[in-house]
Amino acid sequence: MPLEVKVPALGESIQEVQVSAWLKQPGENVALDEPLIELETDKATVEVPAPAAGVVVEIVAAVGAVLKVGDVLARIEAGGAAKVAKPAVAAAPSAAPAKSPAADAERTIMPAARRVLAENALDADLVTGTGPGGRVLKEDAVRAVAGAVPNAVPSAVPSPAPVVAPMPPASAFTGERRTRTVRMSPIRRKIAERLVQAQRDAALLTTFNEIDLSRVKALRSEHQEAFQARYGVKLGIMSFFVKAAVEALQMVPEINASVEGDSTVYHDYCDIGIAVGGGKGLVVPVIRNAEGLGFGDLERIIADFAKRAQANKLDLDELQGGTFTISNGGIFGSLLSTPIVNPPQSGVLGLHAIQDRPVAINGQVVIRPMMYVALTYDHRLVDGRESVAFLAHIKHCVEQPERLLLKV
Repeated sequence: MPLEVKVPALGESIQEVQVSAWLKQPGENVALDEPLIELETDKATVEVPAPAAGVVVEIVAAVGAVLKVGDVLARIEAGGAAKVAKPAVAAAPSAAPAKSPAADAERTIMPAARRVLAENALDADLVTGTGPGGRVLKEDAVRAVAGAVPNAVPSAVPSPAPVVAPMPPASAFTGERRTRTVRMSPIRRKIAERLVQAQRDAALLTTFNEIDLSRVKALRSEHQEAFQARYGVKLGIMSFFVKAAVEALQMVPEINASVEGDSTVYHDYCDIGIAVGGGKGLVVPVIRNAEGLGFGDLERIIADFAKRAQANKLDLDELQGGTFTISNGGIFGSLLSTPIVNPPQSGVLGLHAIQDRPVAINGQVVIRPMMYVALTYDHRLVDGRESVAFLAHIKHCVEQPERLLLKV
C-alpha cells in the first residue's frame, strides 16, 4: 500500500502552506530523506523530505495549491523501482539532432516559471535560473518578461537616419488589454499583513541624519586582506552598523523594547534582524545576542544569511523574534527612505546609498563618502529626544569606528 506524504507541522503559528515546486515526478525514484517538494509558508520556503525510499506513484497537490497541516501531498511506493522509459528511436544520419525543450523545462524550470513563460511566449533559453542547481524560478521568469532579459540582439549595421514625417492622427487602440489575477505568495501576504499592522497599531515617526564613512572605508581598505585571511569573509559596512546599533540600544533601551498591552517589555539582549532580499521576497533573519559578537562573527553570519536567503534555505526559527532591525536599501540604490518597523519591535534603522558629496568641515568644503540614515520608531515608547540621541550615537560610532572597540 503506498505511503502518504503529508504536510508536516512547521511551527505553532503556521497552519497554511502553498506548494511551491515539485522536486520529483511520478515514476521517479526517491531516497530516504531526499527533498521531495518545496512548500512556501508565510516565513520561508521549506523542503519536505521523503519519509521512505521508493518510487513516487502519485502527486496529489499541484503547484500553487494551498493546503493545511496534515493534507496529503503525494504517495510513495516504499521499496519500489522506477519504470525505465523506452529508449528513443535514433534519428537518420542526415537529420539534425532534435532539441527537447520539454525535457529541459522539466529538468530545470519550475512549473510556475514555465506557466509564466508560456503565457508570455518567451523562450526559456533566454532566462537564467537563480534557484538551487540553476533551476529557473517564477521570479526569474517574471523578471525576464518584464524586460530584464532582451528578446532580440540589435543589428550591428547602423540604420539610416529616419525621415521626419507628420504624425498621423491617433486611432483607437484595438489590441487586446489583458489582466491577470495571481494569488499572493504566503510570504508576500505575511509582509502585507505585518506592514498594515505596524501602520495601524503603532505611532510611527522617522528621524534622519547623515554619516561620513571616510574612516570606515579607510579602515576596511587597510585591514581587508588580513581580515579576509583570518575570517574567510570580507569586512563590509554592515558589521560596523550592527556594533553601533548595539551600543545605541544599550544607551536608549526603549528602542530595544516592545509594547505588550499596557506594559513595556524591555530586552536585556540585542537580537538584531538583518533585512535581506530572498528568492521569495524580503526576509529578516535574526542575529542572536549581537552584543557578544565580534566583527568576524558578524560578517560571517550576515554573509551566510544572504547566501541562504537567495536559495530559500533559511530555517524558520532564524526568522522569528528580533528586538531591532537594520535594513540596507542602499544596495539597491535607495538614497533616502522611511522604513517601517517590524512588529512588535519599536525601531528600525534604514541605511542608504553611499555617495561622494561636498560637505563643510572646519570651514572648508571637501568631498566625502556620505550616507543618509533613517530611524523609524514607535512614538508610544520613544520620545523625539531619545530617537535623535540614538541616531546621533550611531553617527558618532561609525564616523569614529575605533570607539566601537574602546566603547567610549
